[in-house]
Amino acid sequence: MGVLIGVTNRGLGVACGLAAAALVIQRIFRERRDVTGRHTAQCITILGAQWGDEGKGKLVDLLAGRADVVARFNGGANAGHTLVVDGKKYAFHLLPCGMLRANTVNVIGNGAVVHVPTLFDELAQLGADGDSLPKLVISSRAHVLLDSHKAIDGMLEAEKGGQSLGTTKRGIGPAYASKANRNGLRFCDLMGDDANLVAKLRALREFQALHYPGASPATLREGDAELNQLRLFRARLAKFGVVKDTVTYVKAALDAGKTVLAEGANAAMLDLDFGTYPFVTSSATTAGGVCTGLGVPPSRVDCVIGVVKAYATRVGAGPFPTELDCDVGAGNHLQEVGHERGTTTGRKRRCGWIDAPLLRYSHALNGYDSLNLTKLDVLTGLETIRVGVEYTVRGKTLPPAYMPPDLDELGDVEVVYEDFPGWTEDISKCASFEDLPANARTYVRALEAAVGCPISYVGVGPGRDDMFVMPGVH
Repeated sequence: MGVLIGVTNRGLGVACGLAAAALVIQRIFRERRDVTGRHTAQCITILGAQWGDEGKGKLVDLLAGRADVVARFNGGANAGHTLVVDGKKYAFHLLPCGMLRANTVNVIGNGAVVHVPTLFDELAQLGADGDSLPKLVISSRAHVLLDSHKAIDGMLEAEKGGQSLGTTKRGIGPAYASKANRNGLRFCDLMGDDANLVAKLRALREFQALHYPGASPATLREGDAELNQLRLFRARLAKFGVVKDTVTYVKAALDAGKTVLAEGANAAMLDLDFGTYPFVTSSATTAGGVCTGLGVPPSRVDCVIGVVKAYATRVGAGPFPTELDCDVGAGNHLQEVGHERGTTTGRKRRCGWIDAPLLRYSHALNGYDSLNLTKLDVLTGLETIRVGVEYTVRGKTLPPAYMPPDLDELGDVEVVYEDFPGWTEDISKCASFEDLPANARTYVRALEAAVGCPISYVGVGPGRDDMFVMPGVH
């Protein structure tokens, strides 16, 4: 207001005109928001929109080409990305996908839990320490997942018998339990004073021996194998300065105008709060997890992309409204043609039709700017393709973005389907939307309408380049 004091009518008119022009420019900018992460977006988040295994890694790998930093913000080695680059397969469970890019720094944020031996096994795919560790930064606040956490995970699953959750038994839940119990071991402890490391590991061992007998030795003796291994890994990490305060590191990158790409592990329907509890993971898998697991304020996240498989899959136990019998018919086709086996566990994935009510709920949680539709090619050869479009319970249609929180209520859900004609043409070489068969184009547009979110990318094969951008998206 002070700037306008004493301004003539003519000057005021000019000022108002400039303000109006600025509003128009802002409106145009909002309308031209970068929904693909390819242009102006600086902090981009890639999330699984279903139950995981959607093929997030390929989009992350694609966008990592313009990213300065690629970051993991949640989960541990229960996640899995399989990437095919120059004909070679890479299976990452802990490492960010940017490790395959020459000039990208890769961050494992405070929200992750890290089994250090597994981390170094993955790094070995990339060559010697000097080839890989200079590209890696681990948060000093991230928690160390110990062998005892894996043992406890197996014990807890065995106790449940036929009611087990179907976890990966990688120790993820028990590691997050140690975090919540406030007796966990963090990377700042690992890299700090050795006496402090020994004291904290001894205290955790004693706690675990009391509550989970047999999970680990009751006492920590000199010459302990795990302690000695951690010391060796500490020396390798220290040599390249891998462990840092990632809050200030990521902030400095954003302040310097660098592009940060955050890749989610697992998916929306496995979120500890919003997923199909208790058949969920132990971390925040939605957009909010980027803020808590990486230390990035919400105002700096300016592009969120949900990754959606062209059908639905789930590993392990838990509700699955659109599930098919995978021994016959369309379910068998999806499982076999889609090679639906878990990257982490090797277990066959349960398969079913795509579920629009679930995706609308996922969209409500995450506010996707756009969707990446993957594995459309797997549907080739099906005579009819079904889309779950509504949930009903005892004849009543549930609200558009509502997901029953109670398993009994979810078990009562009946899915209303809409059927679409399939196609037989090979689409694996399609380089644009216009190249797709008419029935495939109809299916893609129907999904956009059913979910209420634009599709920006479509995947038509397993390779890094087997994906095209949809027309009309920016």
